[in-house]
Amino acid sequence: MADTALMSIPGLFDPVPTPRDITARTDGRVDLIGLPKPRIIELFAAAGLDAKAAKLRAKQVFHWLYHRGATDFAAMTDIAKDMRPWLGERFVIGRPEVMLSQHSSDGTRKWLLKTADDHEYEMVFIPDESRGTLCVSSQVGCTLNCRFCHTGTMRLVRNLTPGEIVGQVMLARDALGEWPNSSSSRAGPGTAGLMPQPFAQFPAVPDQVRDDDWDDEDDDDDGGGYSADGRLLTNIVMMGMGEPLYNFDNVRDALKLVMDGDGLGLSKRRITLSTSGVVPMMARAGAEIGVNLAVSLHATNKAVRDEIVPINRKYGIEELLQACADYPGASNARRITFEYVMLKDKNDSDADARELVRLIKLYNLPAKVNLIPFNPWPGAIYECSSPERIKRFSDIVFDAGISAPVRTPRGRDIDAACGQLKTTAQKMTRAELDRLADEKQAALG
Repeated sequence: MADTALMSIPGLFDPVPTPRDITARTDGRVDLIGLPKPRIIELFAAAGLDAKAAKLRAKQVFHWLYHRGATDFAAMTDIAKDMRPWLGERFVIGRPEVMLSQHSSDGTRKWLLKTADDHEYEMVFIPDESRGTLCVSSQVGCTLNCRFCHTGTMRLVRNLTPGEIVGQVMLARDALGEWPNSSSSRAGPGTAGLMPQPFAQFPAVPDQVRDDDWDDEDDDDDGGGYSADGRLLTNIVMMGMGEPLYNFDNVRDALKLVMDGDGLGLSKRRITLSTSGVVPMMARAGAEIGVNLAVSLHATNKAVRDEIVPINRKYGIEELLQACADYPGASNARRITFEYVMLKDKNDSDADARELVRLIKLYNLPAKVNLIPFNPWPGAIYECSSPERIKRFSDIVFDAGISAPVRTPRGRDIDAACGQLKTTAQKMTRAELDRLADEKQAALG
């Protein structure tokens, strides 16, 4: 649990939060989710186990947490019966609390989650006919103030911990019944209606408009035991609430557990991290995490990007594109994705498209461009470009030899589309929240 006070925001374009330690649980127990195996060994040793026993028990518990999805020490059948209560008295296996689960008509799912210290954030699951993508949040609120993004209108509350980040992936696997020997009966409160189904039952997305950012350039599963074959959850994108590179350490530590062959074992090639352009952290992200990179570009000149992505006032387009050129591991096989929201009469002209092509070629970038139709939200000051204008923009970029698919909006009817995430509780009346709380309590019996 973390300090509940709001973080101060020093400025509109460089609001770096101060790291805070996780506040101890009131019951004195330690949550193991989000901790690396060496740390678990240390904790078991500090709790009284000798070095050999601590190492063995940590290995067993780690396997049960990340390969079997156990949420109770009593389920860990290869651990001695008298050891299981000992573990339960000192440690806990956490999951985010589900406050609300929404289902879109197009198959998209969105969860409103709550931390142990009563802060709310969201995650989204987007199924397609051949893969399923989980959009994971890194912060409660956001450090940035991008003017086209609903999340950017929230204040930053705090960073999510490694456990709260990896916990989103584990909660999704709970809901999808994707642990060994799991079934729909395993799903916890708030996850009903998201049970395993064949991919073919989800709406197909034509190749020419598919979100290219979620496609795998190389399907080699180098992460270990996890195979995407037959799974519903195949890809992870760090594109939920928050700026991942302003919570670098926690995001890195969480993704290491996701990629660890003894952890969740998902290939780094199936994970994409999106940044608005925190240039000093991009090289570290490539070196220490090594996942695919997506950059929220959204404009091709200083004046427009300063307006809609204020961090550009700190790290300009040229500096950002050079950092992309230097990103470790970028190649034609693992292209950098530039996200470009289409705003009417703001950044969608033929000249903008040609300048985008010029910049990509000037920096010799192995790149693809995701064109994102603007997703409206109450109070937004922009409009979406017309379909004809978006197609024309896409054609110009494609004709220059750069992939520029148009992202198909998903989950708009539940405010789950790109740029729409903002905790649902902020938009509900007290009566509505009380009713939902009563319904949840009734469902739990």
